[in-house]
Amino acid sequence: MGRYRIGVATGAWLFSGSHNRVQLWLVGARGEARLELRLRPARGQEEEFEREVPKDLGPLQFVKLRKHHSLVDDAWFCDCITVRGPGACEEATFFPCYRWVQGQDVLSLPEGTARLAGDNALDVFQKHREKELKERRRLYCWATWKEGLPRTIAAERQDDLPPNSRFHEEKRLDFEWALKAGALEMVLKRVYTLLSSWSRLEDFDQIFWGQKSDLAERVHHCWRDDELFGYQFLNGANPMVLRRSASLPSRLVLPSGTEALGAQLERELQSGSLFEADFSLLDGIPANVIRGEKQYLAAPLVMLQMRPEGKLLPVVIQIQPPSPSCPAPPLFLPSDPPLAWLLAKIWVRNSDFQLHQLQYHLLNTHLVAEVIAVATMRCLPGLHPVFKLLIPHIRYTLEINTRARSQLISEGGIFDKAVSTGGGGHVHLLRRAMAQLTYSSLCPPDDLAARGLLGIPSALYAHDALRLWEIIARVWKELGNVPQDNAGETCPHKQYVQGIVRLFYHRDDIVRGDPELQAWCREITEVGLCQAQDRGFPASFQSQSQLCHFLTMCVFTCTAQHGAINQGQLDWYAWVPNAPCTMRMPPPTTKEDVKMATVMGSLPDIRQACLQMTITWHLGRRQPDMVPLGHHKEKYFSSPKAKAVLSQFQTDLENLEREITARNAQVDLPYDYLRPSRIENSVTI
Repeated sequence: MGRYRIGVATGAWLFSGSHNRVQLWLVGARGEARLELRLRPARGQEEEFEREVPKDLGPLQFVKLRKHHSLVDDAWFCDCITVRGPGACEEATFFPCYRWVQGQDVLSLPEGTARLAGDNALDVFQKHREKELKERRRLYCWATWKEGLPRTIAAERQDDLPPNSRFHEEKRLDFEWALKAGALEMVLKRVYTLLSSWSRLEDFDQIFWGQKSDLAERVHHCWRDDELFGYQFLNGANPMVLRRSASLPSRLVLPSGTEALGAQLERELQSGSLFEADFSLLDGIPANVIRGEKQYLAAPLVMLQMRPEGKLLPVVIQIQPPSPSCPAPPLFLPSDPPLAWLLAKIWVRNSDFQLHQLQYHLLNTHLVAEVIAVATMRCLPGLHPVFKLLIPHIRYTLEINTRARSQLISEGGIFDKAVSTGGGGHVHLLRRAMAQLTYSSLCPPDDLAARGLLGIPSALYAHDALRLWEIIARVWKELGNVPQDNAGETCPHKQYVQGIVRLFYHRDDIVRGDPELQAWCREITEVGLCQAQDRGFPASFQSQSQLCHFLTMCVFTCTAQHGAINQGQLDWYAWVPNAPCTMRMPPPTTKEDVKMATVMGSLPDIRQACLQMTITWHLGRRQPDMVPLGHHKEKYFSSPKAKAVLSQFQTDLENLEREITARNAQVDLPYDYLRPSRIENSVTI
């Protein structure tokens, strides 16, 4: 028997508190005690109580909650509960919750120490795991949005999602307000341009106002420059297409009279300074029809040279691949008439827009993150260390993806209204991209090596991505037996992911013998990614290192990679001619006939351009409730060693922040998208 001190923490979100009464029980190894305590939890508050318990409960295992209501079920968001038992030196026992408490069922919160299924000497924890997963599998079901694409959560609208996967109220209000504000701005721009001409590139200035960034202003002034055109392949909104050429592409047919160009390309190839961006994935994709007007797509190839000072400059553009039934497509050169060369670059930028938004943004980050999220909820109980590691990195992902499927890429959605791959072409393109979604393509060390982009000083995305991949790991802090060098100094030995993994998986056979972990792996590869073993994804984990690599991919994809791919929209797409969402005329077949009317007739009209500006602002802006990478406030781990891993991860991120800030002060065009303070902890927009 003795006195217990209980702390009950309520979330700080709107409507987190409740007017309903809450009843608590303490459950220990030697007994259970119902507390004579009925509280009405208040938003953002931690309430403390002391109660006498007439019997010895032993080590605490669970806290049970029950919310009573008479007329209205007023949901309560419980952060956590702490209990300090009898004795002045007794450590507080931590019971994480971080979820909504609804209805009148009893909710059991296990003590927060992470445990593997095989670690459960006490059968009560195993029963709790099984019951929890059974309920989760009922709530989180798979669905097929489109055949041949990753599977998704079974929810047609955000209201169909489980409550704990929904936006909190502030996030919901901001998201919906931003949509309304954007719609109002579109109306004002349409009214403002109602009687205006739309025949010169300068006419886009009429709608280039409202929410925009400093970099967007620079793009506005410099977008025609070859240097800025090339820079975007390295460090723009989509740095994922560029690769170093190993040979001249077979599709690049050089006609007679271009011997000098061929010799230049060969020289650049031999010196290792020839690069290419090939958009052949778009070849044959059906183009959209918007308000009865046919839109157009191309599948260009651009060859670029890396200058000694680090500038990447275009050498030649082929807008369409050769076809046996058509004359050889023209090659556009920097020496061509200025408008012809500009239009060729605009076609490349339009194609880059399509692959960026669909392949590298939607598929490779959003849909992959959703597979990770659904599999985690279905296969890993809250006590599992991998669940505790990943749960902060899947916050809001299911709702933002559900909203995208119902508003952005749905029938009649934004893509159908303004994008040249809309109207069904986007689904064809996603299916093609799915075949290129390999395990190695999601891992920067492998992907950047395969594309020949390692060691290029001006490739800032590549540099920062590799540093983050390492830091998602590196932990220098002493955790148990730390390897030492010959001088006896502590060596860097653990990674963020590896530091957590090795606290619980001391040997490879423990990895192989964890049934929950192996089920999670199969759920991702075989179910969510539709039998992706032939694309390199593992169907099981055989070692610590294999598990660490996979978990690093999961965390990187849900955080840093999405940050790199998402944030640039506001900067690079606000000035519409730099990255047009659609093209309204077919690609030019001759250079001499390209006039300003051809350029303006090809670019989006006022309605489409306004919609592009509005959506890129909405999706690219910093989110008001943004949680920076590694700085989530929820405390899922309770052990000091696990907390030390997270603490060192945060320190390493702060060091990288200083490195990038110092680097950016030395370059003409700073690269900020992988600065840790700008990377969100999960896919939330």
